[in-house]
Amino acid sequence: MLFSIRIYTYAIILVIGSLFNLQKAKKLYRKTSTEEIREEIFHTPKTVSQKVIKATGTNVLLTGSEKIPEGPVLYVANHQGLFDILAFLGHLDKPIGFIAKKEINKLPIIRTWMSLLNCVFIDREDRRQSMKAINQGIENLKNGHSLVIFPEGTRSRGNKLNEFKPGSLRLATKANVPIVPVTINGTYKMLEEGNGRVQGSSITMTIHDAIFPEEYASLKSADLAEHLQHIVESALPYRAEREKEVKVAITTQ
Repeated sequence: MLFSIRIYTYAIILVIGSLFNLQKAKKLYRKTSTEEIREEIFHTPKTVSQKVIKATGTNVLLTGSEKIPEGPVLYVANHQGLFDILAFLGHLDKPIGFIAKKEINKLPIIRTWMSLLNCVFIDREDRRQSMKAINQGIENLKNGHSLVIFPEGTRSRGNKLNEFKPGSLRLATKANVPIVPVTINGTYKMLEEGNGRVQGSSITMTIHDAIFPEEYASLKSADLAEHLQHIVESALPYRAEREKEVKVAITTQ
């Protein structure tokens, strides 16, 4: 528990210490959005996230970053734990925002940074607000801001995947942007596995081939969600092990 307190305290100190840069970021945000300005605003959240993850003793292995196309994209990922967001911010190495649950909007300083990253806060229990949030996300993508969504809707708290909900995929289909599937594994061990106690882990982030609008245009939302779920699941250990067992069974018949 002492280690967890140290990590939480360190994270709070880093967030409070970002106030000076936050004022500079606000001024930049008022200017015409360019890739350079987005990267400058993104620098502080990225650095803070990297420092917090490093402090836990966690290492992160990212593969496939060369597959990310230029311009705004919708990243579609599984959601194992709270540290997923820090892993994305700290190691994807590209400015991103999130479709985030409304509770995060109550956190001082953090909510302001997230607004500057063009995150969208959503209340899943309020259908009207959810639709409004999705529409805002569509506009953000059209304006050049990449977003990350977790179609499971909630944390899996393990390495097994919950069913992808198709509704949030409207972000890509309406904004007409590429979808980049991402498999993240190991974040649940940092917090959820220890019932709230922080511990070190090894995180892998696998970037899959992008799916472009002309490839998904003919798919129904439910079919697209199922297709993306299959891709994301393919890089999880239990899925790889299961496919290996199937191949062995076939060759021994």
